Parts: sequence; C-alpha cells; structure tokens
Amino acid sequence: MRLKTLSFIAAALPLSAHAQDVRVAVDIAPVHSLVSLVMEGVGAPDLIVPQTASPHDHSMRPSEARALDQADVVFWIGPDLTPWLEKSVDTLAADALVVNVMTDPATKTMPFREGATFEAHDHHDHGAEHKDDHNDEHDDDHADGHDEDGHEDHADTHDESHDEAHNDEAHHDDDHHDAHGDGQDPHVWMDPDNAQNWVAVIAATLAEADPANKAVYLQNAANASSRFAQLDADVRARLAPIKGIPFVVSHDAYHYFEAHFDIEAVGAIAASDAQSPSPKRLVEIRNTIEQTQAKCVFTEPAENRDWISAVAPDVGIGELDPIGFDVPLGPDHYFETIRALSVSLAKCLSD
Repeated sequence: MRLKTLSFIAAALPLSAHAQDVRVAVDIAPVHSLVSLVMEGVGAPDLIVPQTASPHDHSMRPSEARALDQADVVFWIGPDLTPWLEKSVDTLAADALVVNVMTDPATKTMPFREGATFEAHDHHDHGAEHKDDHNDEHDDDHADGHDEDGHEDHADTHDESHDEAHNDEAHHDDDHHDAHGDGQDPHVWMDPDNAQNWVAVIAATLAEADPANKAVYLQNAANASSRFAQLDADVRARLAPIKGIPFVVSHDAYHYFEAHFDIEAVGAIAASDAQSPSPKRLVEIRNTIEQTQAKCVFTEPAENRDWISAVAPDVGIGELDPIGFDVPLGPDHYFETIRALSVSLAKCLSD
C-alpha cells in the first residue's frame, strides 16, 4: 500500500489508540524482525507463519488466525510468497491497514531463474523498482537477452542435452510461477537493501497508526541504518575469499542475496521447496556439478537430503536457512539470519 494513502486509512483508526491498543501482525520471521526493530520499546508484533513452517503452504493455527483477525496493522510480503494467506488477509484483516512490502515502489524485484542451472548474470542490472505496472517496466529494464516474459533466452548458450532437460522442467516452472502470480521471485527480503527500505515504510506506517509513539518509531528506523551498513560490510568481508567458487542450492531462494553480494549459485535442485524436482532436472544438476566442479551443495533445515545424495554423493554439504529456522525472534533476527548465510557459505566453500 502506498504511503500517500496512509493518512486516510490511519484516520479511520480510533483516535485514542495507544501502543498497547495497536496490534500488529506479520507474515514471516525476517519481516517480523524488521517490525520488531521499529517497535522496540513500544511493543511486539504477532508472527503468522512459524519459523519452522514453509511460507508457501502453511495452514494457519487458530492462534495465528486470531492474531490476524485482531490486527490493526498487517505487514506481509504478499501473495507472491504466501498465496494461501491472501484470502485470510482479505477477510480476517478486512478492517486493518495492510501493507504489502513487495509492491512498495522502492522494493527491488527479480524474475525467477529458469531451469535447473543458472547462467552468469550482471547483478548490477537487477535493481529495477517494483511499480504498479512493473511487468512492462521490468521488460524495458531487461530487454537484452530476455524473452517477453522477462526470462532469459538461453537458446544460444545451452547444448541439446540442456535444452531437453530445460524443456522437461518448463511445465514445472510454469506451475510454480502461476502459483506466485506474475513470475517475480518473492524472496525479496534476501536483499538487505529491500529490508532497509522496508524499515522506513514500517516506521512511517506505524507512526500514522500510532501517533503517540511516532518519535520512537522514526528514531528506531533512523538508528537501523548503521546496523545495515555493518551487516553489509561483515557479509562482504566474509564472502570475499570464496567468490567464484561454484555451488548448488536445494531450491532457488537466494537470488537476491547472491545479486546483492555478487556471488552466484550454478544451479538449484528444485525450483521451490513446495515441489519435487523431475528426474531430468536431477540429471541436469548432476551434470552441472561435474562440469563446474561445484564444491558444495546447500540444503535447508529439516529438509530431506535424499536428493542431494542422489545428485552429489561426493560433494560437500552445507546448510542455508533463508527464514532463520532457529534464530531467536526479535530485532536481531534479520541481521543474524543474513550473517548466518555468509558463515555457512564461507565454511563449506573454504573447507
């Protein structure tokens, strides 16, 4: 929701609302952390999707539905990440101020990467802003080397065996993209620039919804800038020695992180943690690991590792966690989750 509409919506809230009366609900743990950071010293938001659950297909518990129903303000990535949540937001939170951070004008978005293996990309071109008419704008920004849907044209750079495997995956990828609407990768929180922009949006939203604590929200947001600067410096320093070393991820959730920090996976075993890879995709990944001499394959917490043993029995195994599975909730959660990714990458790829 655009900030210019906030004054109108906030005016509909009770004028007597104070911190303890303003209830805030958030979809996933990393965004919950950013809201917690802004609300520090005032209150704490409710989390809808548990850290241990997949955002793509979680079934809400009664307590989570109740938190959404009681919320005055809701922050979420949007239906591209949690399509199952859209109806509940529309009904249970019908009277709440709902902010979809993925559609904020400052949010950088990227298209899904096609196929099991990834081509080298110029990450510096990934920062097109997400507008209301972002499909057209995205096509303009990525016209060179992309088809009309915003996907890269690999026809000239892949051999016949790759094309066969890629075509076999096409219907799987189409199903995956249909589930997320317009084909934009919803793992947008993995770019710290997006997270820092959202902190400002969160603070402005809460300042209007709870004017009694406006100064606290805005000050907390201002203080966060140094934390993001330190995070960026720490992660870049840790990743510098392993740049260029090939690796594979279990599913394609790290494109924004890779783009921001100028590293890149060579492939993903599955397009999503909500679907299984086809046999041909597994073959393609196995071939890619052999051809690139990928040093590590990264799984995720509580994930079935049978696929990894099938495609890479002799390759190192690391673990990446995009949600912060066991990182304590709160203002530090986002920063520790991003740092942990760099620690895991550096450990496996430098061993």
